[in-house]
Amino acid sequence: MNENRFPGQTKFYRGKVRDVYTIDDQLLVMIASDRISAFDVILPRAIPFKGQVLNQIAAYMLNATKDICPNWLIDTPAPTASVGKKCEPYRIEMVVRGNLTGHAWRTYASGSRHLCGVYMPDGLKENDFFANPIITPSTKAEQGHDEDISKEEIIARGIVSVDEWNILEKYTLQLFDRGRQLAAKRGLILVDTKYEFGRIGSDIYLMDEIHTPDSSRYFYADGFEERQEKGERQLQLSKEFVREWLIANDFMGKEGQTVPAMSDEWITTISKRYIELYEKVIGEKFVPEPLPDDEITKRINRSLESIRLHSLS
Repeated sequence: MNENRFPGQTKFYRGKVRDVYTIDDQLLVMIASDRISAFDVILPRAIPFKGQVLNQIAAYMLNATKDICPNWLIDTPAPTASVGKKCEPYRIEMVVRGNLTGHAWRTYASGSRHLCGVYMPDGLKENDFFANPIITPSTKAEQGHDEDISKEEIIARGIVSVDEWNILEKYTLQLFDRGRQLAAKRGLILVDTKYEFGRIGSDIYLMDEIHTPDSSRYFYADGFEERQEKGERQLQLSKEFVREWLIANDFMGKEGQTVPAMSDEWITTISKRYIELYEKVIGEKFVPEPLPDDEITKRINRSLESIRLHSLS
């Protein structure tokens, strides 16, 4: 990917999944790649159409929640590309959980009843609903692993002020509630997710992607209670199945561990799962639109020119 790609470009950053271009120090171009990461490690093989799935779900969800809080998105000029406002990011991820699943369950099963300073009551089974959603933040690492952190530590370290935390907490819970409502309409349960926020001046904006399979976990609502009663595994749509496969193959991103080989068949399976989630969450047939890099660049440049003209008018 060309690192110097757009007129007015002032910065380039390659994330785990996205290539991010700063334009005029005011706009961001994000191109969602087909890279896939787990345990904060980029896996060696790309997943066909994953970038398009992520970008289009994120755009749909950002537009469906913009009445709750302002967000960064201005335009999606290509299936894998988004253009929006550059924010000064808060160095935390607002992780919110409605069910005792994933990292929360692994913590609970180890005997601990506290996660990020939040108490999890005794007597719960894996995947049970919490009485109310809980917020379990993590630090946002530039490189390496994100780390759990409590609200109290966040404020004590000066990462955000008390007033800022209160706004972030309010937005997080409202966004999660909206996400659960949208999921319920599609026969799904939004189990857990994360949100990232930033500032432009004194205003707080929702950034990045929301409610995608990379940032969220969904269960099928039909049969959920029956499976819980029987102690059966829940049917889910998320990236967790990739993590489970890695764990089963002795990889959790720890030093000295090697990523297991990913067969063509396994890559196809992952791609189909991402497409399944798109169709289930959005309620529309996924239409693959592979575009060459030069066409994506052309569309983004047209979008940037339009945004600049609009800002001057």
